[in-house]
Amino acid sequence: MSIRFTEKARKGAAALVVVAGLALGVAGCGGGGSDDDKKPEASASRTAEGEANPSAQQGTEEPQAELKGEDGLVLAVTSAARDAGGFVTVSGEIKNDGVEAARVPIQTRGDETEIMRHGGSLGGATLVDPANKKRYYVLRDTDGRPLTTTDMPRIKPGASIPVFMQFPAPPPDTTKVTFQLPTFAAAPLEISG
Repeated sequence: MSIRFTEKARKGAAALVVVAGLALGVAGCGGGGSDDDKKPEASASRTAEGEANPSAQQGTEEPQAELKGEDGLVLAVTSAARDAGGFVTVSGEIKNDGVEAARVPIQTRGDETEIMRHGGSLGGATLVDPANKKRYYVLRDTDGRPLTTTDMPRIKPGASIPVFMQFPAPPPDTTKVTFQLPTFAAAPLEISG
């Protein structure tokens, strides 16, 4: 995919997140009603070969959690931020600590038919709120596409790519959740904001 497509998809996803946040607020499932259109950090700053063109924020945050995956892949989660639109954005990067180039496993997209139709993604990610006994799945746009990083390139050894996933926000008093992504270890996260 070209960088131009990624930026276009990112802008579309941000607009749909605002709509989804408003819909969740109307349904009583989240706060909001705000037109705050914060955009998640996406993979627009990476080339198809997985080489970085880092922004000022990348590489400066300590990860909240590091989840080991297959083939030397490690997901470093740098933030889980609650946004005014009624959603939580989990951001980080997937790094290849292996000795050979690797792809993010297709299993990370999950096994829901609607998401599987749209190719590779992180659509299988979930946030588990153990206190309220609820599981939150990745948000989707009106066409069923997951609001996550998609079509991730092959990652060279030592290289990394930024990733994001957006979820409906748990209740405001919930600050601790467990993050799960197929083929990666689970980890506790603290929601900020």
